[in-house]
Amino acid sequence: MTYSVPAAWAQLPFFAKKWPALRTALEADTRTILPRPDHVFAALDALGPDDVRVVILGQDPYPTPGHAHGHAFSVEPDVTPLPRSLKNIYTEMTEDLGGCPTTGDLRFWAGQGVLLLNTALTVPAGDAGAHAKLGWRDLTEDVLKVLDHRPRAFVLWGLNARLAAQSVQLPHHLRIETAHPSPLSARRGFFGSRPFSRVNDWLKSQGTHEIDWIGHGPDHP
Repeated sequence: MTYSVPAAWAQLPFFAKKWPALRTALEADTRTILPRPDHVFAALDALGPDDVRVVILGQDPYPTPGHAHGHAFSVEPDVTPLPRSLKNIYTEMTEDLGGCPTTGDLRFWAGQGVLLLNTALTVPAGDAGAHAKLGWRDLTEDVLKVLDHRPRAFVLWGLNARLAAQSVQLPHHLRIETAHPSPLSARRGFFGSRPFSRVNDWLKSQGTHEIDWIGHGPDHP
């Protein structure tokens, strides 16, 4: 398994200027690094810039082996119990929309144009936040700059997400900023924020279709 630059985003300055040194640092680290190399860029592999309608920006991957698979907050469908942040997301979604997905696999959101991105794309197992200053934020900022040219919904969960998205200021976007859904912070503004219905209301106002957050579509009966 190797790292592979996502073709649709390969033109970003990060991949020429920052990625070689960051990759060397990852390969020199003797700890278990999550997610596995072929999943690190999974969110960017799933969506090119023109396909992104909504960005949900978090902090870093789950530090528990077997959880992270390259889409922020998402896990493989057989993971139980759910990570606590995802459990809180589903609690808020149920309050907001009346239901939530039956598993923790959120990749079907990507199929609808939702980019599930973190401000750091790797983490050593058991050491949450340890790669926050490794250089990944340059990639996040490059991605957001590319997405700033037309109206999109940006859902920024936590301080790291808000800081990384400071350049996203144009008034045509929807910008939702709250605390991170982590158990450490969810009660400080995440619960009650109703991000899912707010995004859908905004998408309707833009004349485009809503996101099926729960999974009632043809692929998710």
